[in-house]
Amino acid sequence: MRILCDHMLGSLARWLRFMGHDTAYPEAMSDRGLVDKARAEGRILLTRDKQLAARVPGAVRIRSVDLEEQIREVAAAIPLRVLDPLSRCSVCNARIEPAPPETVRDLVPDGVRARHTEFWRCPTCGRVYWQGSHWDKMIERLNRLDLRA
Repeated sequence: MRILCDHMLGSLARWLRFMGHDTAYPEAMSDRGLVDKARAEGRILLTRDKQLAARVPGAVRIRSVDLEEQIREVAAAIPLRVLDPLSRCSVCNARIEPAPPETVRDLVPDGVRARHTEFWRCPTCGRVYWQGSHWDKMIERLNRLDLRA
């Protein structure tokens, strides 16, 4: 499932990426641009815009401003589950790749390198990831949502 979030849903887009979903989050664009992008890329449009959602078959209107409730709204409309956490860059949506510790030595704090041996890096934007305490908190938060496939 490929997803497109409008410019009002940045946090939702990041969390869908954390969950492993291919989620585009383009710069602000016209409604026509969003519709064309969704169609061209075969994506489900998520939007806060009531009129836009009504005009686009399969679009999901997001009503809440609360992130967890937004995720529940998506899950109520389309099959949504945690697919492959830590597989996509939360910034640019590219698939992240394992990175040997020596290749990220200058990119992560010394304390992180001392505590972790596994790292991932985005081949597009260069962001480095590891399973630190933030990872545990994200997984705990997703588990609280009780998403079922």
